[in-house]
Amino acid sequence: MRLLNRRSLKSLLLSLAVAAVAVAGFAFAEKPQVAAPPSAGVAPPVPLLWKVSGESGAVYLLGSFHLLKPADYPLSADVDAAFDDVDKLIFEIPPDEMSSPALGIKMGQAAMRTDGTLLDSELPEETAAGLERWLDANAATLQKMQLTPQTMQMFEPWFVALMVTITEMTNYGLDPALGLDAHFATRAQKAGKPTSGLETGDQQIAFLDGMDRKEQLQFLQESLDSTGVEGRKEIEKLHAAWRDGDARAMWEGMAAEMREQFPALYRRINVERNDAWVPKIEAMLGDAAGGNTLVVVGALHLLGDDGVVEKLQAKGFEVERICSACAATAAN
Repeated sequence: MRLLNRRSLKSLLLSLAVAAVAVAGFAFAEKPQVAAPPSAGVAPPVPLLWKVSGESGAVYLLGSFHLLKPADYPLSADVDAAFDDVDKLIFEIPPDEMSSPALGIKMGQAAMRTDGTLLDSELPEETAAGLERWLDANAATLQKMQLTPQTMQMFEPWFVALMVTITEMTNYGLDPALGLDAHFATRAQKAGKPTSGLETGDQQIAFLDGMDRKEQLQFLQESLDSTGVEGRKEIEKLHAAWRDGDARAMWEGMAAEMREQFPALYRRINVERNDAWVPKIEAMLGDAAGGNTLVVVGALHLLGDDGVVEKLQAKGFEVERICSACAATAAN
């Protein structure tokens, strides 16, 4: 039985892109990139942005796409205004930890096979053959990350699956150096605004390395199946939904089917983390000395009734979506 269909798998790997960039040692994001201006007539992305008001201040929640294109900048004026209105920024992982070579080393060590066998020894014949073809086709890109077909044999399936996905996304033109997380980490540093994280790199490593063997093998097979034209179409859909600020399409594309068919996996990657984050955001709203905060996390974590937005609403906080483009569309 298949654990995940292609759409669910691609969305799951997308939600883990930040961790995968760390694994790759920032091979694609070695230096912050300067976003090029968009083509004439291209509107800024419609933000997945909410403002949560508390007695002692406000928290803005911004749904991130972890890899973006130059044409995705500049951002909406709504997002710029939110940035200007806050005193500090919070990410999934602290930017200084995210950019540290130590995190990539630790994740690589966690992904290393320890039983003396090669990856191919546990792969079904179809998966091993597909991986060999993919490695041959992407040898030049992998070489930039100091990865060869021989070294890939030394890693666990989850690591190889993430490398396949990140490579495919960069082939499509998406760049982790231009992801919303990287953009705001750099912007906060330039503005002198402090940053921190909702969780640690070690926690994300533990999640990735905690997948069971069946899940890992399925991740790798589906990652390979999601390459090429069909994989690109799926990436385009999700990227377009993010640009359009289409919360419903993002939810349906990233989580709805996974929650229904694979509730344990969904709970582990989404619900448990959201539940851990909500009290931390509540504390920000009650901190009179802390000022306003911008929280930048993967869009999946903000959407649906398991998302941070609805969880905060259920606790009685005033939550409003900030979207001038949405209002203009409704008025027309």
